Amino acid sequence: MTAGFGDFANIDVDKLLNMRFDHVQDVQKAASELVGRAEDESGLVAVEYGSQGLSGLELHPKAMRLSAGELAEMIKATVRAAAEDFNTRFEDLMGEAFGGDGAMREARDPEALKDRIKEMETAYDRTFNDVMGELDRIRHRLGL
Repeated sequence: MTAGFGDFANIDVDKLLNMRFDHVQDVQKAASELVGRAEDESGLVAVEYGSQGLSGLELHPKAMRLSAGELAEMIKATVRAAAEDFNTRFEDLMGEAFGGDGAMREARDPEALKDRIKEMETAYDRTFNDVMGELDRIRHRLGL
């Protein structure tokens, strides 16, 4: 008997799960194609940074006039900037795909993430127990 549940009782759970799985696969593909970019102020160093790390490095011929130390520092700073750009783009993608502001930023702190997961688990358990209790009360009222 599905009275009182409306269309909820007719949800195709397999279809719903497949839709979510397809969505996750699309997000994974988009994430793998993301590229963060940065260039130093003088235009001597340009960097691309992807999900696998450094994916592109271009040095203007004038960069060879710098000392090895100066060039190394310029490259490191530009790689950091490109990685930050990648992380921002990744966080934006995850926010669009799964909602929630700052969820990915939260994930950078493992302890905060563990606490958040425990909160979510507790909320899920409480909700599940509430729903099951309500279904049990309905079952008893209907004499099933």
